[in-house]
Amino acid sequence: MAFSSSLQLALLVALVLSTPAPAALAAGSKATRIRLYIHERFEGANATVASPLLRSPLGGNATFGEPGVIDDELRAGPHPGSDLVGRFQDFFVGTDRAGSSYLSTATLVFTTGERRGSTLTVQGQYHFDFDGAPVERAVVGGTGEFRMARGYSAMKVVSAPTPETVVFRIDLFVLLPRPGHYF
Repeated sequence: MAFSSSLQLALLVALVLSTPAPAALAAGSKATRIRLYIHERFEGANATVASPLLRSPLGGNATFGEPGVIDDELRAGPHPGSDLVGRFQDFFVGTDRAGSSYLSTATLVFTTGERRGSTLTVQGQYHFDFDGAPVERAVVGGTGEFRMARGYSAMKVVSAPTPETVVFRIDLFVLLPRPGHYF
């Protein structure tokens, strides 16, 4: 048994010593900042939000347990005619029994341009007060150009052109490993 414990300890020490330190990861990473605009429609035949899919078990105006989905347009600018870059596809659920906070997992799907075929995924809690404060969520990964991405996003309401629409600005601060620095 002593040999097995010694071997396990040696393997653990080897693993810790072979894991790159955060500074080494940063040195082998490329920082990228991306600014895009999310165009959302709440009502009508072209609505991009379906919420709530189910009512909260708490009743009334409670949002706890209410799931919803989003399939918004992702554009290069705040105007509806700006270049379509892709989709902002999100699944969220109410998680605060006393308020209107949500847990969300969103994927930015790039369908045109230089990032076509790539995705970025952001995840975290949000609460929109529409008071101007940005909502921060973690960048937890991606595909294609964004394989093994990490970082954070800051999303903020920039306009509400009609009562049925809103435009968000999303700034993504992404660290990407340089080729050959994956592990």
